[in-house]
Amino acid sequence: MIRKNTPNNTSKFMLTLCGIWPGASCVSLFRILWVILTGVSAFFHCRYFASHIYSAEIMDLMECLSTLIAHTKIMFKFFVFWFNQRKFVEILTDMAEDWSDSANSDISMRETLHKAKLSDRITNTIIILHTMSIITFCIGIFLTNVNVNDGIELPFATKIDIPFEIKTQSMYRIILLIEFLHLICCGWAAGITNSFLLTLVINFLPNDIFIFFQVLHTVGQIEITRHWLINLVSHENNHTSFIKTTSKIIEKHKKIINFSRNIESLYSIIALFQFVSNTIMICMLGFPIVTAIGSPNAVKQILKSFLFYTITNLEAFIFCYAGEYLHNKSKEIGIAAYDSEWYNLKFKESRVLLFIILRSQKQLSLTVGKMTDLSLETFTSIMNASGSYLSMLLAMQ
Repeated sequence: MIRKNTPNNTSKFMLTLCGIWPGASCVSLFRILWVILTGVSAFFHCRYFASHIYSAEIMDLMECLSTLIAHTKIMFKFFVFWFNQRKFVEILTDMAEDWSDSANSDISMRETLHKAKLSDRITNTIIILHTMSIITFCIGIFLTNVNVNDGIELPFATKIDIPFEIKTQSMYRIILLIEFLHLICCGWAAGITNSFLLTLVINFLPNDIFIFFQVLHTVGQIEITRHWLINLVSHENNHTSFIKTTSKIIEKHKKIINFSRNIESLYSIIALFQFVSNTIMICMLGFPIVTAIGSPNAVKQILKSFLFYTITNLEAFIFCYAGEYLHNKSKEIGIAAYDSEWYNLKFKESRVLLFIILRSQKQLSLTVGKMTDLSLETFTSIMNASGSYLSMLLAMQ
């Protein structure tokens, strides 16, 4: 069966589970479940923080806040997608049209399939990493032999305070299982929405999982445009075929620009919220790792927090890399036009390439709330800010 779109079945299933994929059955039910489960979880976290603010260790309070922020970040992404469903449908429609157009050219189809397979590998890797981080975060509680009749405060996978009494061992295990499944779904949701951005960018420029999908898709279309430009002038070329090919290149370039603008409008506010929250979370998750070094339970604490810390850094890196990759690849259209055999063209024909070069000098970009461009330099700024806050916390300890 010939593939017809960049998102694979795993991605579609994940996005349906998140209540994001358009036209899927039970979307409203999934959205209601997410709001209820995440709202209840946030309430339990707030109860724990309020009741333990003066008695718990600072590491426990930071763990409580970091998981609360992580849940809030996921719901914020969901609300952005839910309230921008029309924009999301436009993006998916553009991707489907590009796949349909690629069927008319072996080179276009080869490039599109290559980027689609790359997005599949990225998606699977990110989902596996998120799953492993949840398992390592929760496994210590599952292996602990807890007796509900001991009269002690029952430990859970995250720092929560349940407003009712747990009287039986089976009830305690059921609550742990529900909490674990909710964390797994949250991890998958975070992974799929991030990787989809990067996929869109990479496939739409000629040569995140959702942000990653979009980046990959954009870059793929840029690679196709580059190939057309480089081979624009041939020995068999005549004026009619030149006009036809040039029109196709200009339309493709315009489509790439509009597609990248749709990505920007969808992800700009998400990037802003994500960067603020990730800066705080990197600091909070790094604190228990640093303070655990040299303590008796250092291995247990580091294993519990390290993958969660890594995933949080990876989220910020995906957004920054997507912006950097899109910015750099968008320059290649102008370079490809200059590298073509324009000196063999007539004067009137070569002027068309000049306009393409001029337009490509205005590079495509993704921004953080339309305030600053996403780039690897931005990622460095986040890490520097988190490190400064962490140093301040260690000094105050």
